[in-house]
Amino acid sequence: MTGSAPARPSDEREVGQAPLALIDLHCHSRGSFDSLADPRAMMKAALKRGLTHLAITDHDRVDVALRARDEAPDGLIVIVGEEIKSVDGDLIAVFLDELVPPGMSAVETIASVRQQGGLVGVPHPFDSFRGYGHKSGAKLEDIVDKVDWIEAYNARVIGGSANERAALFAREHELPGLCASDSHTVLEVGVSYNALEGDPGTPEGLLAALAGVDMHPGRATFYVRAWTPLAKIIQSLRGNGRVQPSPAEGQK
Repeated sequence: MTGSAPARPSDEREVGQAPLALIDLHCHSRGSFDSLADPRAMMKAALKRGLTHLAITDHDRVDVALRARDEAPDGLIVIVGEEIKSVDGDLIAVFLDELVPPGMSAVETIASVRQQGGLVGVPHPFDSFRGYGHKSGAKLEDIVDKVDWIEAYNARVIGGSANERAALFAREHELPGLCASDSHTVLEVGVSYNALEGDPGTPEGLLAALAGVDMHPGRATFYVRAWTPLAKIIQSLRGNGRVQPSPAEGQK
């Protein structure tokens, strides 16, 4: 991946059919402790690569995504999201208006997202280093009836069968499986995306469209992903390290 546009899905649309929406639901901006991506550059890249919807899902922050939503250019809808570090494992939330704090249980985290009318997915569930419950011992089966999708393909998963296991898990539990770029650089935005019929710009519209999702997986080069450790160092020096849960949240 060198920043070129992803191949648009070949589609002979008939008159009267709903247009296809192209969406990447897992992207990180400089609001994250491990990314330096400028949100305006991300939005420009998303448009150039044919996306219609982009979810900015910074780690345990929503402030940058909120500003990006208000500044989104014509032709692109920015969805405010967050990658939330629950004590059980990471979760992706979209359609937020306020921060969901890290450090709660997965069930409490999901409940907090629902209070805002948001949707919840599970990112990279079987990744060797970032998978759900890999540190806590929590079981994905315990929340399977509480989430809206599983990341069946994450472009940053390296080696092994993690993506295949995620796709199989989604299918076995009759949950939509989506792909995601998990971008941490502008070059990665849209490298993996989903084609959906309808209007995924609202929680109701996205939920309805998930049943017919058409995944378009892709992968960035290892060179691009090598920027992440450098981004962590720079962000740490800037005082933008990983958000830590407050003692009150961690004790819940």
